[in-house]
Amino acid sequence: MYKHKNPYIIDFSNVKYYMEIHEIIKEALDFPDYYGKNWDAFWDCLTDMVGRQTNIEIYGFDTLQQKFSEDANLFIEIIKEFKHYRNDKYAHEITIRIIDGNTEQII
Repeated sequence: MYKHKNPYIIDFSNVKYYMEIHEIIKEALDFPDYYGKNWDAFWDCLTDMVGRQTNIEIYGFDTLQQKFSEDANLFIEIIKEFKHYRNDKYAHEITIRIIDGNTEQII
């Protein structure tokens, strides 16, 4: 559970079905088997990672937006909230980058 990776790489490039979104997240972030595969569970498991250096790179986000725009928006909202968790108390420990082609966005 929560094997430290540097960086954690979430790649949505080949996502086709809704449940694949959460399978990709679970595998990339090494979430436990009890991960509920929904946005509330994503938040819960993500915040369990607080307190240690966490570097996340997100690839294929454009694909996620095209196929599942509402879920892409929820994903980004949660990721941003995680970055600014507890009034930025841990912001210096969390780096989140979205990389699509030649474009890179740091959250």
